[in-house]
Amino acid sequence: MTVRTRIAPSPTGDPHVGTAYIALFNLCFARQHGGKFILRIEDTDQTRSTTESEQDILSALRWLGLEWDEGPDVGGPHAPYRQSERKDSYRAYAEELVAKGHAYYCFRTPEELDVIREERKAQGLPPGIKGDLELPADEVKRRLAAGEPHVIRMKVPDEGVCVVKDMLRGDIEIDWGQVDCQILLKSDGMPTYHLANVVDDHLMEITHVIRGEEWINSAPKHMLLYKYFGWEMPTLCHMPLLRNPDKTKLSKRKNPTSINFYERLGVMPEALLNYLGRMGWSMPDESEKFTLNQMIENFDIKRVSLGGPVFDIVKLRWLNGLWMRENLSETQFLERLVHWSYNNDYAAKMIPHVQSRAETFSDVAPLAAFMFSGYLPIKEEDFAASKLEAEQLKKVLQYSLWRLEAQRHWIKENIFADLKALSKAMSVKMGDFMMPIFVSIAGTPNSWSVVDSMETLGPDMTRARLRFALEVLGGLSKKGLKAAEKEFAQISAAIDAAEKN
Repeated sequence: MTVRTRIAPSPTGDPHVGTAYIALFNLCFARQHGGKFILRIEDTDQTRSTTESEQDILSALRWLGLEWDEGPDVGGPHAPYRQSERKDSYRAYAEELVAKGHAYYCFRTPEELDVIREERKAQGLPPGIKGDLELPADEVKRRLAAGEPHVIRMKVPDEGVCVVKDMLRGDIEIDWGQVDCQILLKSDGMPTYHLANVVDDHLMEITHVIRGEEWINSAPKHMLLYKYFGWEMPTLCHMPLLRNPDKTKLSKRKNPTSINFYERLGVMPEALLNYLGRMGWSMPDESEKFTLNQMIENFDIKRVSLGGPVFDIVKLRWLNGLWMRENLSETQFLERLVHWSYNNDYAAKMIPHVQSRAETFSDVAPLAAFMFSGYLPIKEEDFAASKLEAEQLKKVLQYSLWRLEAQRHWIKENIFADLKALSKAMSVKMGDFMMPIFVSIAGTPNSWSVVDSMETLGPDMTRARLRFALEVLGGLSKKGLKAAEKEFAQISAAIDAAEKN
């Protein structure tokens, strides 16, 4: 048997370090066993998936030095490797389960499903969708003929215990009563993750599924599907989740999570990959610094620790410093530095702004320093010139951050439109609104167009600077944050409605 592992990211946002972490361990396991590592794009969420995000993910993983044997860009014997290109095949599998009696057509409305959830909650049961929801065959036939909206749900036992066998955790017991009757095929004909994932893993001959522990509760559904289809199930391995320094799940609200951020920060890809390799795993000699090839040569998945590995930027910076000093000659250091930021493509974007302000070449570095930096050394007093009250000023930064986190097409016109709409909705003059944005992004209110700077810096560094500015100002209190989330939801809904009209 040839070992075959895979990574299956969804192209719905920035390339996440968690994706790279799981990809790394799948790659090492496959290489250790002389197997194949596959990359598959799971883009069944058609409303959020974008080609830009897909390309961003592929580029970021390649920047790290991760290479796959099969994928959407390199092909392979099991193409296509995008679920959207395989969508027409999933219905047949869902209907096969209906024919076998393992799934059923569900015509329940959202309102009816809400009633079911509330009734189960009142009975002290898990609020998932369970129970006798299947209609008589003649009624199903009539409704299908009438073209009534429906989904296909899998059947799940109401009682008993499912035993999930895991490479790291042994036997995991999950009560079937906690597992809902999962939708397999949505009303628009698209498969859910669960059906597409199982079908594609089978067709692509995946032997080992190494994924994050957040998928443990989905394992019973996947096990059932393999049983219903009569297929051999891959071996499961659930990796520990990456954590923030406060032990909470790694999230962009508390820590930069985009691979692009660390590239923009000036971290060497070898160092970031090395650091991800240390997340819950260690070399036999406990050495902290190692290459990808060294990790593959010494890899043993049994050495993974189940304690939540902490992703700490301070430790990453220390490790990156070692790589810069110990692995780069002075010539290589200069080459990397130029390639990182002083390359023609990046520097050319700033020339029009700098050239119109500089009187000598020695003026360039002070004018453009913020464009070649990570976090800026801003202080609370840097915002003293703002005409806004303290809480309003923090709301401007917080709402701008939230609005920009949802921006899928990072161009200056869209950035400006978001900020202008927020300014109007919050009844804050545009000049007053932009002042704290300028300080957060450029370190001063006296810079060239901050929107141009934000476009050039990119979404990851821009958002990181806004978050850092909020930290410098103390952020919103827990009570204030809760109220702000509610207010922002109303403001954002009003902006979206206005844009549609």
